[in-house]
Amino acid sequence: MLQCTFDSPLGLLRAQANSDGIYTLDFTCNDEKHSQENEHIIQLRRELDAYFEGKLKQFLVPLVPRGTPFQRGVWEVLRTIPYGEMISYSQEAFALHHPKAVRAVANANGKNPIAIVIPCHRVIAKDGSIGGYSSGVWRKEYLLALEQKYR
Repeated sequence: MLQCTFDSPLGLLRAQANSDGIYTLDFTCNDEKHSQENEHIIQLRRELDAYFEGKLKQFLVPLVPRGTPFQRGVWEVLRTIPYGEMISYSQEAFALHHPKAVRAVANANGKNPIAIVIPCHRVIAKDGSIGGYSSGVWRKEYLLALEQKYR
């Protein structure tokens, strides 16, 4: 396991990777810096820089999120939401072929181990309100506004 921390417009990010790809990307408050890198972390940093500049709409870095089969299915659905678009939690549950599992889907979104790249920020409440975001609603608002700006 390699670990790297780096700055972003939304604060310090921590990425973890192995030889297969990225398995964690999250926001951290920890001041402890790590600078281990492999080709996946280098690609992730390059893609995130382009994303925040509005030049990248689809991430290509290999991902290996760890979770239950249900969680991994939810996260795969998230990856199909186009850049700059939003769906509701109920639409996400329907796309997963579990239309009654809205709460379970929302819970799996909250456990998304790879922020931004697996775009759980693109899921909003059925009534159109922003809903929650485990890394802070202000970050979700920023990401949604960024994508609307460069759509």
